[in-house]
Amino acid sequence: MTYRALQEDMAACGYVASDDLAVALQLALSLGRPLLLEGAAGVGKTEVARTLATVKDTALIRLQCYEGLDAAQAIYEWNYQRQLLTIRAASEAGETGKTVEERIFSREFLLERPLLAAITQDVAPVLLIDEIDRADEEFEAYLLEILSDFQISIPELGTITATTRPIVILTSNGTRDLSDALRRRCLYTYVEYPDRATELAILRARCPEVEARLADQIVGFVQKLREEELEKTPGVAEMLDFAAALMGLGIADLTDDPAILQSTLTTLLKTQSDQAQITSEVAGRIAGKAA
Repeated sequence: MTYRALQEDMAACGYVASDDLAVALQLALSLGRPLLLEGAAGVGKTEVARTLATVKDTALIRLQCYEGLDAAQAIYEWNYQRQLLTIRAASEAGETGKTVEERIFSREFLLERPLLAAITQDVAPVLLIDEIDRADEEFEAYLLEILSDFQISIPELGTITATTRPIVILTSNGTRDLSDALRRRCLYTYVEYPDRATELAILRARCPEVEARLADQIVGFVQKLREEELEKTPGVAEMLDFAAALMGLGIADLTDDPAILQSTLTTLLKTQSDQAQITSEVAGRIAGKAA
């Protein structure tokens, strides 16, 4: 599959990928390497993995990263309750020693978390490691063995090697620097906010019922709004929510009523200070420029 074919397949699923992103994805697929997507929140990084899973007709396994994430939540843990019940039953039956120990530390008692589940599928899934920059630096060390050798070492059980190699997508919002060791194991691309033509194509693909003139106004308005000094810049998902809100209210022209327009900005502006900054007068001015 060429990157153009991949781009077309993703577009058919509603995701308009830039040439740079499509090439990076194609290289990651052909080389069997993880792909690290970095960029501001809301540019569509997570949606890349979802769309790719749809294109490849395979499962999406998602690991949402957060501060304090450890191996028990991300890789595996033992079913302690079941182990205790088994030990108690074995004791009542007169069983002791190594036989019981081997039984309770077998695959039967292993609880697979996303990273382990991703390498034990019959069909290669898409593994999304979302917002890796939110996890602690120590957690990255857990990933290195998986991303380089696609295997996991479990002290009580040994090494589990991948049945199939997952398609790995990592995302980062850039809240902290990632380690050189992690970056070396990945291909990399930076995902920008879409340009006007691309964002218009996204809107048309996701909301085909929006009339052409209004669609052009919506995209122009959101693009201009991103130029304002905001705490939280609206992303593509917010733009789609904004379009749905306008359609729901029956608004056909953004310049008709600045007060109504300002009230719909709850879909775009997600902090009190941003909403206070973009008054109806400011919204009307931006809509006039975007028209």
